[in-house]
Amino acid sequence: MSAAADTSSTGAAPAGKFGFTRRFPRFIIDVRLQVKMFQDGEFRTCWGRSTEMGQDGIGATLTGSLENGEIVTLEIPLPLTPYPIKVRAIVRYRQGLRYGFEFLTLNDAQRQTIRRVCDYLATKA
Repeated sequence: MSAAADTSSTGAAPAGKFGFTRRFPRFIIDVRLQVKMFQDGEFRTCWGRSTEMGQDGIGATLTGSLENGEIVTLEIPLPLTPYPIKVRAIVRYRQGLRYGFEFLTLNDAQRQTIRRVCDYLATKA
């Protein structure tokens, strides 16, 4: 699990290539994650590596194929947590094997954990 600064002094990953401003900064994070989805009438699982994370979502490179708008369950082992966090997310973008996920329906404990991890990643920049 490593976090590294990108080009900004805050450690936040830059805005997307389309130049929009994110609600929350993204931070570089490299962890192996699991994605569970329901496709073609059956449950499937694929693995991936995270690339960046913010309080509202995560970017990852995956071994499987997903479509924009698809709802999945992510299991993410985060720094500072003893167990992987399990969250529902929606695919917001896809570019080749790279995906962007927006977290859905986070409970208070999940939201606090993600905020704490983002604060930690900001100090690792």
